[in-house]
Formats: sequence, C-alpha cells, structure tokens
Amino acid sequence: MPKTHTAFRIIFMGTPDFSVPALQNLIDGQDEVVAVITQPDRPKGRGKKLSPPPVKVLAESANIPVLQPTKVRTSEFLEELQSYKPDLIIVAAYGRILPSTILDLPPLGCINIHGSLLPRHRGAAPIQRAILAGDKKAGVTIMQMDVGMDTGAMLLPASIPVADDETAGSLFTKLANLGGTTLLHALDLLRQNKLPATEQDHSQATESPPLKKEDGAIDWTQPAKELHCFVRGMDPWPTAFSFLNGKRFRFFSPELNNDNTTNQPPGSIIKANRDGLLLATGDGALLFREIQPEGKKRMSVEAYLCGQSLETDQQFLSSK
Repeated sequence: MPKTHTAFRIIFMGTPDFSVPALQNLIDGQDEVVAVITQPDRPKGRGKKLSPPPVKVLAESANIPVLQPTKVRTSEFLEELQSYKPDLIIVAAYGRILPSTILDLPPLGCINIHGSLLPRHRGAAPIQRAILAGDKKAGVTIMQMDVGMDTGAMLLPASIPVADDETAGSLFTKLANLGGTTLLHALDLLRQNKLPATEQDHSQATESPPLKKEDGAIDWTQPAKELHCFVRGMDPWPTAFSFLNGKRFRFFSPELNNDNTTNQPPGSIIKANRDGLLLATGDGALLFREIQPEGKKRMSVEAYLCGQSLETDQQFLSSK
C-alpha cells in the first residue's frame, strides 16, 4: 500500500528518446526522482565518438544523480540502489531484464511503461510491430513488472488510433508522449489506492522481437496492403529496401493505389513520374513518394528523376 505522504521517492530507469517525456513529467511533477539509471555511453556516428543516452542528458540538466552500470545483477549495484531508499522504481525502455532482487527492492515494486496495449506485442519492438501488423489502434500500458518479458499485471492502459500514413517513427513520438502523461495519471491513482492490478490474458499474447537490418528486405510477392504496412513499420529503422541493377534503394511514404489491376511481375515499375514511383506487388500496386538511392540522401521521386531515369521494363528485386 502507498505511504500516506503525497510524494514518492522514485528511481527512474530508461535510455532512449522514448523514455524522455516520462522522465521530464516526473521532474516537473510532485514526486522526487532520487536517481536515474541508464545504459553506458555508446559510440555514435562516423567518428564513433562516445555519446550519452538522451535520458542521461536530461537527468544531468536537472542535477539528478546518474548511474550507468555495465551489469545490473551484482550485489554492489543492488546496494547502491538501496542507498536511495526508493518507494518505487519506474522503468521505460531501459534495455535490460531486471532480476527479482531489484524488482522486489522498493516497497511499491517496479512499474514499466510498455509501448503497446498488452498482452499484444510483448517484447523489444512493440511500436514497429503494431504498424507491421496493421493495427488500427496502438497505445501504452503501465504495468507491474515481474521476472517475465512484459508478463506482469496491467495497471493502466491508454490508446490512440493509428493513422493510415503512420510510421514507426511518428507513432514512437506519439506513444512516448502518451506514456509520460499516462504515467502521471497512474501515480495519482496510486496515491489514492485506486490503481488495481489486472492480470493479462496470456492466451492473447503476441511477441515483438527486435528488428534486424536484414528484416527490411521487401518481398514484392506480398499484397500491396501488407507492403503498405511493412514499409511504414520499417521507417525510420531499419528501413524497407530493394535492389535495382545491384544498387540498394530504400522506400518511404507508400500509398495504396486505387487501380489494383496489373499483370506485371512483382517489383516491376508500372510508372515513374513527378507523382511518384508505382510498383507492382503480389496483389495490386503500391505508389512511393520518396526513395533513397544507394549512397544518397532520402529524396522525392520527382527530385531523383531530375538526374536519373527509371524505366517501366525495370524490376526491383529482394536481393542483389
């Protein structure tokens, strides 16, 4: 049960941009963030210069102690967490599985901001998988953590519709902000003892494993409707790609074409003009407004055609 005081002592654990709105809301709110735990600095960019996680940058700007352990399953790290005497640990895309010794440390346990409507899309890539699956709504779930992968009891879900042109990147931003506001609502309910836990229906669970670079290869034999979801779900990473004359092209901004009749092989160019690049699929055609040729920046098809040509007898392939 929550203490009678109005402010919780919170340890926050998070790493990427998704975690930032939640931490910012906590900093601006009535609770006390006594420490922030995040991943170690990583090499980034062509120069491989060490770069701090976004959560670290925010925490240091707010003068909050930052810990960046390389291992979380040590007695030394556990003792360091205990020294902060947290009432609650809040996790948002931290990036590591926490042992039971940490989950059981604070009196109120550990709660997580998961980027899906559980039990759907458990795992590391719930936002991308929601787009890939063609979900019409997405959301976040504030959940009580246990030793499983997103298997704990649900505390507070919140949902939003998925737009027809939604990408994983645009949905990421929306759900990060939704997670931050939903977290504050959950903490207010927790203060009032009005945050009941609901067990997940494990029979309805789906998994969302992390994506790999090679997952972006386009299979043009798939129907246009599925590829429309696929390209948006791969944007901005790892991006959907295909090959023309041995050169890699990345694809963005897909639109379903009203004319679904085509006799051309999947991946074939139906037309290429200032309106975009229309390609045949296994069922119907898909129009692309933007592409990224190998070694070039992302650009409109119209801009590409100013210096290069795409002919209707050419065919994009899934591999070189």
